[in-house]
Amino acid sequence: MKKKIDEFQIYEKHYEQIYKQVKNDPYAQSLGIQLTKFEAGFAEAMLEVQSHMVNAYGTVHGAVIYALADHAFSVACNAYGKTSLGLSTTIQFIESAKPGDKIVARATEIKRNYRTGFYRIDIYHKQNLIATMEAVSYRKDHYFIELEELV
Repeated sequence: MKKKIDEFQIYEKHYEQIYKQVKNDPYAQSLGIQLTKFEAGFAEAMLEVQSHMVNAYGTVHGAVIYALADHAFSVACNAYGKTSLGLSTTIQFIESAKPGDKIVARATEIKRNYRTGFYRIDIYHKQNLIATMEAVSYRKDHYFIELEELV
C-alpha cells in the first residue's frame, strides 16, 4: 500500500530549494516582478508599472497585469515541490493603473487534490482591487525537488 504524501511537510522540509526554484523565473524577472511572500498555497508578487508597460491610453496593459497574476499563481501552485502547470485561467479587469503605480498580485489556494489545484488571484493597486483571476493547475506526478524518502 502506498503511503499518502504530506505535501505541507515537503514544503516545510524543502522550503529553500522550492523557493529558489519558483523565484527563478526569467520572464517575471525581465518585467521586474518581485516575489514578496511565499507560503504553502499562497504567493504575493509586486510590480512597479513602467512607462513601456502601458497601452495606447496610458494605462497598464492587460498583458502586464496578467503576467503578474500568472507569476503569483505559478508560485502558489508549485509551493509543494510538485510540478504544476496552468490548465486554465479567467481574468476580469476592474480598474486601471498608471506608470509609477505599484501593483500587487495575491494568489490563494482554494482547493488542491492529487491532480488539480484551484486558485484565486487578486491584483491590487494600494487597496483598490484592479483585477481578479481564477486559475486551475494541473499537477504532474513529478516533483522538481529531490525526495529520496518517497522513492
